[in-house]
Amino acid sequence: MKQSISTVIDRPPDVVFDFVAVDHLRNHPRWDPYMQLRQLTDGPVGVGTRFRRRHTRTGQPVEGTMEVVEFEVGRSMGVIIHEATPNGPLEVHSRIVVEPAGKGRTTVTIHLNIPAMDATMDPSAVEASLRRMKELIESET
Repeated sequence: MKQSISTVIDRPPDVVFDFVAVDHLRNHPRWDPYMQLRQLTDGPVGVGTRFRRRHTRTGQPVEGTMEVVEFEVGRSMGVIIHEATPNGPLEVHSRIVVEPAGKGRTTVTIHLNIPAMDATMDPSAVEASLRRMKELIESET
């Protein structure tokens, strides 16, 4: 299952990238209130950074890890997520891409790939996260 969802944020790309990637540990739980993150590695976020994650989006806590596998400053961050779901282990590939949209605006796209999933996924959770991300960035920066 693959899914890509975008929004335009009224801030320049460098500001948006810092919010979503550089400060990922602090901000991800803010745009996704069901998420808890704890960084397992030292130093700034970049390739090789690992996080312990726990979310309650489905009501029951789901725990796992997330490792940054791509980090292009100002442009993109890709992660591989391993979760222990009630239905067994799940691997998710996620990528956030930040692109200039002109006049100090930025397009943010979240790409999800869940190889073990054949059916389409309801996009509403990702859409809600993008709306909240946009609200936070535009009100705080």
